Amino acid sequence: MAKKDICLYFQVHQPTRLRLYRFFDIGKDSHYYDDFANRTILRRIAQKCYLPMNELLLELIQQHKGAFKVAFSISGSAIEQFDRYAPEVLDSFRRLAETGCVEFLAETYYHSLASLAQPAEFRLQVAKHKAAVEQYFGVTPVSFRNTELIYSNSIGEMVYDMGFKTMLTEGARHIMGWQSPNYVYCDETQPKLKLLLRNYNLSDDIAFRFSDRNWEDWPLTADKYLAWLKTAVKDGGNVVNLFMDYETFGEHQSAASGIFDFMRALPEAVLADGEFEFGTPASITKKNKAVSSIDVPETISWADEERDVTAWLGNELQQDAFNKIYDLYEKLAIINAPNLWNDFGHLQESDHFYYMCTKFFSDGEVHKYFNPYDSPYEAFINYMNVLSDFSIRVEHDFALTEHKEAAPAPDYGMTAAPKAAPAKKKAPAKKTPAKAAAAKTPATRKKTVKKQ
Repeated sequence: MAKKDICLYFQVHQPTRLRLYRFFDIGKDSHYYDDFANRTILRRIAQKCYLPMNELLLELIQQHKGAFKVAFSISGSAIEQFDRYAPEVLDSFRRLAETGCVEFLAETYYHSLASLAQPAEFRLQVAKHKAAVEQYFGVTPVSFRNTELIYSNSIGEMVYDMGFKTMLTEGARHIMGWQSPNYVYCDETQPKLKLLLRNYNLSDDIAFRFSDRNWEDWPLTADKYLAWLKTAVKDGGNVVNLFMDYETFGEHQSAASGIFDFMRALPEAVLADGEFEFGTPASITKKNKAVSSIDVPETISWADEERDVTAWLGNELQQDAFNKIYDLYEKLAIINAPNLWNDFGHLQESDHFYYMCTKFFSDGEVHKYFNPYDSPYEAFINYMNVLSDFSIRVEHDFALTEHKEAAPAPDYGMTAAPKAAPAKKKAPAKKTPAKAAAAKTPATRKKTVKKQ
């Protein structure tokens, strides 16, 4: 009898934080980023999470002779900061890649919401991210996860058209109904795209509840967690998908909580029991057929109680900022200036819109925890000040552009040290602009206790 699978996937992302940008800076100073905060936070998390956890995973892979496997997606924004501030983190990820037991997934380079706004920009960011993964880690992504597991039927079609056969998303209850997330599914409109759905209860037991001493199941041990995994598939199911922020380990859950000890013990407990084996998204979808399709006409994500996109677009502040940044897309394509493309990319990072969320109750507390601003309104004002200056630059360069047609594909270059991917051949001018694909604070979920 074939063993059932555990898919451990970790999101790695660090936003490019904006500096305090005042109204009087508009038109005078176009450096938007808080370099000190970005460096300080990145270095701190590298020491608390990325370096020790990567070392532990490498040790576990070697200890279990390849039977332990995990998957990552690392945003381009994070890669740039690693390259600039903590190159030793990139080295540690490369060592993991060399084991052959770690799958690196593709995503939007800037951890953006482009899939909701501009299909051409979405495709180009995915291609840019794929090139960066190939450059830095020596592997070609074959599976995809969208920013914060954002997914819908139409997004699935775009992802399949880009050549991916596997995609990760959320096992949202309002979509699943009576169905279990513990199977492989396929896209409703593109059956060849297989879907792995996050088991949010079991994932959040680690990501959120692990150190909560008021939790009725505290403390969580490897043996207890294994029993929950077995219960999850007792009445059916062949895969349990545990998806979470990588910063869970050492940052959100401190080393003093015992999170590293738990992770050290879990693979041994699972593999000794014999019912499960660890797999990567690509290996699991190759091994298992889809049991059925799931229909997702409206967009879902892994964020908040609603599991939709209201964490980023749920109020008028967010929608106004979102619409204004993407309204600049066509002029940017005509101007074709690499420095503008780079700022445009970083201003798309989903974190900026997340900080503007005005939710209350438990979701509001989570948003507040990850928000560097004192209020969503301060986040909005700061972002719009930056966007005002950026718009002035775009309008100025657009006015100087002689030929008001879409320019050839630009070198969408990275900031910092990263090298650009190989340039593509120039395409004829089109009405739909094209760019070359060279160049969080994490969103969170509601703390639920009931097992799936």
